[in-house]
Amino acid sequence: MSQAVLRQMTAIAFLDWQSGQDALYELIDGVPVGMVGARIGHDMMVVNAVRDIASQLRQTSCRAFTEAVAIRIPAGNVRRPDVSVACGPFDPAATAAHEPRLIIEVLSPSTRILDQFRKLDEYKTLDSLHYILLADPEIYEVILWHRNAARDWQPVTLAGLEAVIDLPLLGLTLRLADLYEGLSVRPAPRQVRGAA
Repeated sequence: MSQAVLRQMTAIAFLDWQSGQDALYELIDGVPVGMVGARIGHDMMVVNAVRDIASQLRQTSCRAFTEAVAIRIPAGNVRRPDVSVACGPFDPAATAAHEPRLIIEVLSPSTRILDQFRKLDEYKTLDSLHYILLADPEIYEVILWHRNAARDWQPVTLAGLEAVIDLPLLGLTLRLADLYEGLSVRPAPRQVRGAA
């Protein structure tokens, strides 16, 4: 990366710069940071999610996007969640989604802590966002963050292939069995009663 790129960038300057790059970057604290490739299981979950969401959103003004479409964080960072849903109208030439409603991050060993804390906190600052889904490709378990009536964020953990994720504000229902299709992972740990 050239020295000119290492100087602090605004989100607008970053998105303009990114359009001329061959690889994807996120803007973190004013500095472009390259994204790394994913494991097969991670990518399978992303494809499964996009397939199911896109199918359910047909005939609506909302669309599913991959990490190729950026999300601008109010404090200045630019993130690339694994999956996002935004509602139109859309500018086909835009490189960032306007007012996302759903963000999905598939956790990976290298980004797990970042996704569960810093990125989660950044996503919570998006006023348009209704849902944040953190999916674990190593166990059949997801954490759904949603806004309550007071617009405070609350988490719900869903585990097991029979679990269903209801996203009523988008008219979506995602089954964990569909999200994990093609993956063989261990079951989510169960708490043993009476164990000391």
